[in-house]
Amino acid sequence: MNKSSIGYLFLVIALFVGALNYSPTLQKPFISSLNFIKKVYLDTTTSLNNTIDRHFFQAKTIDELKEKLKHYDNNHLVMQELASEIHDLYTLNDANMSANPSVELIRATSYQRFGDFNRLWLDIKDYNASKIYGLTYKDLVAGIVVNKDGRPLGLLNNDIKSAYSVYIGEKRAPGIAHGNNEKNIIVNFIPAWFEIKIGDKVITSGLDNVFFKGLKVGKVLSVSYSEGYQNAVVEPYYQTNEPNYFYMIKPFYKK
Repeated sequence: MNKSSIGYLFLVIALFVGALNYSPTLQKPFISSLNFIKKVYLDTTTSLNNTIDRHFFQAKTIDELKEKLKHYDNNHLVMQELASEIHDLYTLNDANMSANPSVELIRATSYQRFGDFNRLWLDIKDYNASKIYGLTYKDLVAGIVVNKDGRPLGLLNNDIKSAYSVYIGEKRAPGIAHGNNEKNIIVNFIPAWFEIKIGDKVITSGLDNVFFKGLKVGKVLSVSYSEGYQNAVVEPYYQTNEPNYFYMIKPFYKK
């Protein structure tokens, strides 16, 4: 192959990559194929790892689980006691609202688009496209789950359309957190009469029926004023380095 043929080949490849990057029409079948391949690969490797664990580490795992079971039994009794006390408190105050949080472990399959690290296709069984769900990594808020063409799409914290209600600081100043496609996130509509300080912790408020109250969001870096409200720049605790597995929180309050 001569130099002109090699140059022509590189030009064709460059044009194809450029078209793929900027054309959603070309990306859709390509990404769908990659999603299918990746899902098959993840299912296969997960099954293989589970088989190896069962055969080679079964005895060790049983011992570890027995030890953990002792702690879980103790914690379960404590939780039962707390649940009983909370129930009595609701009854005493004639409250008719109940909480039954449902949490599901889910898996990310791929990014929605090349170069956009804030949007992920998710593998969710029995997905209800009419709902918005909270997305967490352990006890850290990671984003939300929305419907996109009938499929679950994860919008991580930094995405501009990822929004949920929060509290800031010890005084629980209310606000709405959302991404801005940058490293940090923004909290808007904080009432001006609350004192917001640098370093204040930000948690979910639970008032939006997306997250329950108290999950960790981040800490305040700076505060500004605009149109009668305060705005805070917040450094999120969750960092999107390796987005593989998450927990999804389903709507849980019923009146």
